[in-house]
Parts: sequence; structure tokens; C-alpha cells
Amino acid sequence: MIAVIQRVSESSVRINGTARGEIGPGLMVLLGIEEADGSGDISWLSKKMVNLRIFEDEKGVMNRSLLDSGGDILLISQFTLHASTKKGNRPSYIKAARPDIAIPLYEQFIQQLEADLGKPVQTGEFGADMKVSLINDGPVTIIIDTKDRK
Repeated sequence: MIAVIQRVSESSVRINGTARGEIGPGLMVLLGIEEADGSGDISWLSKKMVNLRIFEDEKGVMNRSLLDSGGDILLISQFTLHASTKKGNRPSYIKAARPDIAIPLYEQFIQQLEADLGKPVQTGEFGADMKVSLINDGPVTIIIDTKDRK
């Protein structure tokens, strides 16, 4: 799994002009799932995200986690994070998981995040054409690939 994690002051997602998910301060996360991902990736990445110390403390130092700050998460599926651009100019998405594999993993990831965060997570819709808006706070953007954790 690849996650692009952005600390935001606000973020929202619209589908066909209708608001689907919306948060105030917290994390907007783009999540790419590949065929080789599994429950170990879900558990590790979820815990890493909610405990990532990227929120400012009273001294202005990034020393607080999402759990400490009470922020929210907006999670958006994005298969294009697994794009390969090695050959030609048209990206290949061969590493991205097919929907029959990716959708159950995406749903499991949402459940794990909600359990680790202790509250509901806002989401887009898997496979939909989404319009995502955000105000990146900092800016703070972190990319985590579960394959790089070892």
C-alpha cells in the first residue's frame, strides 16, 4: 500500500457535484492498493498514520499525533499511486490491485482506521470520479509505502 498523507486544515470530496466526505483539521489520505497487499499492511499503515507525530504542540513543534490532536481523516482510494512511468509516456497501472481484490482491502482499511482512531473516517467512493479539495496545512505531505517498512 502506498499512502500520500497530507496534514490539512480542511478537506472534502465531491462525487457528481454532491458532497460525499468532509473534514476540518486532520489528515487527507490518498491510498493506493496493490495485489500483494494484505492484513499486515492494513494494520501497520493504520497504526502508523494515527500515531504519526506531525501536528504542532503548544511550542509549535510537530510533536502531536492525530490521536493527540483529535483530528479527522478523509480517505480517498487512488490506484494511480501505483503508476509505472518507466516506458513511454502512458503510465502503466499493472501493479494496482484489481477491484475484486482492492475493494475488500480498502473496506478493511477503513474499518481498521476507525478502530485505531476511535471514530468514523470520511471517505470517497472506490472507483468513482471524485473532486477532492484540501487546504494543506504547513504544507505537510508524507508518502508511506508499506513495502519500505522492513
